[in-house]
Amino acid sequence: MDEGAAEELGERERDVLALERQSWSGPGAKERAVRERLGMAPVRYYQLLNALLDDARALRHDPVTINRLRRLRDTRRADR
Repeated sequence: MDEGAAEELGERERDVLALERQSWSGPGAKERAVRERLGMAPVRYYQLLNALLDDARALRHDPVTINRLRRLRDTRRADR
């Protein structure tokens, strides 16, 4: 294991995963929360989230959420 893999997730990365664990009531609610709580554009949020799906640190931090999101990604790719 290299040194980078031994590092923990940063606060922003943990916040992204915490937001992703929540359920959302309607269209736009999640994007609004991304802007208000994290202070970033939804596009940037999804870029960070996508990178986290392939990050071993994220898997160690929150395996349930990461594995759920990986399954969704794989299903969407297979449907294309």
